[in-house]
Amino acid sequence: MDSRMNQPKPFFQSKIVFTLLSMGLVGGLIGLVIGVANGSGFLGLLIGIILVVVISITGISASQNENTIRYTICAFFALAAFYFLGVVGIILGLLLGWFLGWYLYWLYLGRYRIKLQPYLSSSQVLWHYVFRIVCGIIFIFLIMPILVVMPLSFNSQDFFTFTPEMLKFEPEGYSLKHYRDFFTNNEWQRSFKNSLLIAPVATLVSVSLGTLAAIGLSQSHVPFKRAIMAILISPMIVPLIISATGMFFFYSHVGNFLEDRIGLDKNFVGYVKVILAHSVLGIPFVIITVTATLVGFDSSLTRAAANMGANPVKTFFKIQMPLILPGVISGGLFAFITSFDEVVVVMFVGSTNQKTLPWQMFTGLREQISPTILAVATILVAISIALLITLEMLRRRSERLRGITPS
Repeated sequence: MDSRMNQPKPFFQSKIVFTLLSMGLVGGLIGLVIGVANGSGFLGLLIGIILVVVISITGISASQNENTIRYTICAFFALAAFYFLGVVGIILGLLLGWFLGWYLYWLYLGRYRIKLQPYLSSSQVLWHYVFRIVCGIIFIFLIMPILVVMPLSFNSQDFFTFTPEMLKFEPEGYSLKHYRDFFTNNEWQRSFKNSLLIAPVATLVSVSLGTLAAIGLSQSHVPFKRAIMAILISPMIVPLIISATGMFFFYSHVGNFLEDRIGLDKNFVGYVKVILAHSVLGIPFVIITVTATLVGFDSSLTRAAANMGANPVKTFFKIQMPLILPGVISGGLFAFITSFDEVVVVMFVGSTNQKTLPWQMFTGLREQISPTILAVATILVAISIALLITLEMLRRRSERLRGITPS
């Protein structure tokens, strides 16, 4: 009986095998990447598997000293990275060592099951994490161009590639001269000011008309609601080049009327045409977001306000608007991004006096390759991230107001 008790349990054996296989897979991937970068992918794969498996066996055998083992792994990889990459390699080595130490005990001690339901089978747990890994890979694939552009914008040379100094993380390989060029160059600044003028005004027009249209279409007595909705959101569906061509012919007649009959300034009319064209593109986003907000709106509130003697305008601004405000702002942000990033329509409708920032970037790519474009792209990415964070905050606030999530 004592001999049977001393025998290792099958579950314990399978847990060790599972941990070593998983760690070996991760080590092989890391070694493959490093090996390919140094001209020998197979050798890197083999060394990565062996090295990580040996570290894993050592960590499992001394699992009672988890913190010590994890610190030792971090120190080992930091020293190895320092030997090959220099001072900057210490940071990369520490990050790699921390991840491997965390991942080892996350698997071996079963911490991956802590936040999952206890009744899930092994295949369900595996699918749970495989699904997230696949989503992460897709996310990295989509965001990788942005991750490449951002460091390139700090290149000290006029190249669209990483220089040897940048790859070695040497200070002389990095510079802010492309950002200085953007903020001091008259062409870039004029296009930037045009974007800052056109996008907010177009957003204001889109929000005003789109909100009114969404509120009107939310009424049950409106006939042909589906057909009207389809027409209003058609600029989002129709290919942009077709919309731009139609707007060119339409707004050319509008421009001639405003200039010849009314006598307005040609430059002013150009801005009016671009703003109206961008408003048409932004209205569908406002309609969709406001309509989604109105789905959970309690219409009895407006009827109660009317019974208390409030007129429709006061009811809208005092009762309805505060509740649908997150949807209105979200639609406005989408309309702003659409106008700020749009380049096709403004090239058809506007003139060189209305040249926006995306138009200037397109011209720069076509006529003169300037790394200033990368600096501008990084600034636009930062603006987009800030707007997306704002959208997420508004979405959560809207859910709290509608009672979907607790406050």
